[in-house]
Amino acid sequence: MEHRQLGASGLFVPVLSFGTATFGGGNEFFKAWGNTQLDEAKRLVNLCLDEGVNFFDTANVYSQGTSEEILGKALEGMRNQVIISTKATFPMGDGANDFGSSRSHLIQACEDSLRRLQTDHIDIYHMHGFDGNTPVEETLRALDDLITAGKIRYIACSNFSGWHLMKSLSASERYGWAKYVAHQAYYSLLDREFEWELMPLGIDQKVSTIVWSPLSSGRLSGKFRRDQPMPQDNRMAQGGSHGPATNFERLYTIMDALDEVAEETGKSVAQVALNWLLQRPTVVNLVIGARNEEQLKQNLAAVGWNLTTEQVKKLDAASDADPIYPYWHQRQNPKLNPLPKFY
Repeated sequence: MEHRQLGASGLFVPVLSFGTATFGGGNEFFKAWGNTQLDEAKRLVNLCLDEGVNFFDTANVYSQGTSEEILGKALEGMRNQVIISTKATFPMGDGANDFGSSRSHLIQACEDSLRRLQTDHIDIYHMHGFDGNTPVEETLRALDDLITAGKIRYIACSNFSGWHLMKSLSASERYGWAKYVAHQAYYSLLDREFEWELMPLGIDQKVSTIVWSPLSSGRLSGKFRRDQPMPQDNRMAQGGSHGPATNFERLYTIMDALDEVAEETGKSVAQVALNWLLQRPTVVNLVIGARNEEQLKQNLAAVGWNLTTEQVKKLDAASDADPIYPYWHQRQNPKLNPLPKFY
């Protein structure tokens, strides 16, 4: 299993991590992702470890803590062998302070996650979303204090805008606090908006990308085909998908290119789509999920090989989309913006 350095930190992580949002099935939204209970979770965890994937990602909001509880039990006796990532920010109750990135909420959320995970520290602690109500200085000081206390090792963010991340990095630098070393972001062949600003920011500031939903909520799994009925055994149909409305003509054009490359490589279209992401700047890790062992085995086979330059170019061309302003204007001035042309 290949390992890559996480941002401007000394931590190396495997290029795949196992996402446990499927653990628990606590409500209709998460049941659409999966309903994995403890015995199956243990089998999936052990399968990951057998393949060198020792990085496990969860969040307190996944089934209101049940995902963390199941993961903690599944990892009993193996804590020193694994990297655990969890998140806070979204509501965990109905109280006025049961959400957000305030000092009050984060310290309580961290303690609760440690208890559910049955551990004394969290390796990577993500702010699951940006809290526009709380000063970034309050958030970052609280996170720095948690690092000093030994309860978390590294901090990261998720679903931030460019200015959210840059303002946070600036505050950390100004006061000498820990910086976000990674951004967990929505990115795939179908959803390439991340490349417009957040990727260049990551390159410039040495913030790595951990990709969530790398198959675009299953749209790139191979189940969606031109002139075929819409599949019903997927997250889109069951109400568990993310992102804007799907442009199906664009999806089918991408699928045509994926089919060509899959035939050339002897891999599945999903494996090709995952491997394409691992060729992108700043990307160090893909969070893969699975409802069962067969899905997990298929996703694990996306590494250990690389697409050719020509195959990457073919997929780039099929999935290219005109950016919104000001990115289309910047794209017209490559001498002033000498970053990789694909974005």
